[in-house]
Amino acid sequence: MNEKITITQAQYIASAVRKDQYPERALPEVVFIGRSNVGKSSLINSLTRVRNLARVSAQPGKTQTINFFELGAKIEGDDVRHPFYLVDLPGYGYAKAGQAQRQVWAKFIEEYLLHSPNLRFVCQLIDIRHAPMASDVEMFNWLIDNHIPVLIVATKADKIGRNARQKQLDVIRRGLGIPELSVLPYSSIKNEGRSDLLDVIREYLLK
Repeated sequence: MNEKITITQAQYIASAVRKDQYPERALPEVVFIGRSNVGKSSLINSLTRVRNLARVSAQPGKTQTINFFELGAKIEGDDVRHPFYLVDLPGYGYAKAGQAQRQVWAKFIEEYLLHSPNLRFVCQLIDIRHAPMASDVEMFNWLIDNHIPVLIVATKADKIGRNARQKQLDVIRRGLGIPELSVLPYSSIKNEGRSDLLDVIREYLLK
């Protein structure tokens, strides 16, 4: 399959909990956020095709900082390489994290999302097998209320049959309160949805 965008390189750049720790180089930013254990690290590794770029852990809540990865993209018909940051945010809704810890996470995540001038859009990940939880709905509504572009990515699509997939996508749409919402199913194991997600990234890089 001839993809319109190819990821040519990907590397970890920095971890941050404050603005002064963000990378100095200003690049477009594509953000990934979701509940703990939703498969965020696996999706990042699948998207970049760099094994263990983002560390996959069996322990939810492992990501506790804003992690910046610099990616290079070659877009079809364009000789210029397009560098951008893939930004991995801590998982929300992690029950075992203390209230104080959750408040710290919420503060620096909100600070980043509201004030980064280079943010292009947010991929909010939701497990396709389940209806959105209260924290998913809260995050989605917060992004919409703050006029931050968001794409819902339904992870772990390989865990259910194709006949059940459309039903579950409808469950997610209804749970978020927007029946016509575009939801992108993704399987990190089979790389299903990768080309579709790359196409969305390409559109935002060219804006």
